[in-house]
Amino acid sequence: MAEIIFQSKLEAQKFYNHLLKYLPNNHDKETILLIEDQHIVKFLGSFLSIEISTMVKKAFYEFITSIKRDDWFREILKNQFFYEDLEVQQQIMEIIYSILEGQRKDLTVFLKDTNEEPPIRAAIEHIFQENISFSFDSFLKFRLRPYLQLLEGYVEVAIDEYKMEQEYQMFVQMLRDFLINREPKMDVLHLLFDEEITFYNEQFVEMKRAELIRLIDRKLLVNHPVYVDSASIAPLLSLAPTTIFLYTKDPDEPLVRTIKNIFEERVTIKSFAALREVHKWLETNDSSENHA
Repeated sequence: MAEIIFQSKLEAQKFYNHLLKYLPNNHDKETILLIEDQHIVKFLGSFLSIEISTMVKKAFYEFITSIKRDDWFREILKNQFFYEDLEVQQQIMEIIYSILEGQRKDLTVFLKDTNEEPPIRAAIEHIFQENISFSFDSFLKFRLRPYLQLLEGYVEVAIDEYKMEQEYQMFVQMLRDFLINREPKMDVLHLLFDEEITFYNEQFVEMKRAELIRLIDRKLLVNHPVYVDSASIAPLLSLAPTTIFLYTKDPDEPLVRTIKNIFEERVTIKSFAALREVHKWLETNDSSENHA
């Protein structure tokens, strides 16, 4: 006979209900008991059949890595980093999920190890080798400490990213506010993203670097020297065009997204193919005028 002792009745219920999903029929369920008042899940007999034993281990693994993992993430956020606001917790959790699901390779590089499965499975195999009673809390402290440290690493990386995203949103909003009452200096601006950024006016005549520097509103550089890029953002904000046509090979490039976020509906993203069409149209018009 073996049993797992949990810290609370709710935790014991969670595991018991999770475990029942894995058992194939009622007969097998009769060999596993939930003793609520003692927070115990008990396995009767000589630890069941090999088949049921395998299912129990699988259920226990998934209980740790799915159900309890989220509880631990929130505990770490609250107790170690003092994030008590549930909405903020959720925003940080969403960043953690994106890392876990492989969507944020840029953040994964900051983690020493992301392969959680082997050490957890080894610890589960060890604890279930004999028909014993064990405390889930002790199992965590003595067998899963490296796993809990891994979760702390995820939280730390996600918090850093959350702070950066908050700063970015404040930066974007600050520049939107700057634009609100600013009179547009031109109706249409063409912006080419290649190896470097090139500005063109409405007639598609290139605006040289010296001209752009001369047009920059000095208040931008004085008030926001850290945030404002003098090669791109500062000239754009100073010109405050009514319409920006932005030609790029990569619409997801960070600076492209930032310009889109600041200028919002003023920006139209176009491909390099669209830029070639503009050039053809200009060449045709020039030829017609010269011929005339």
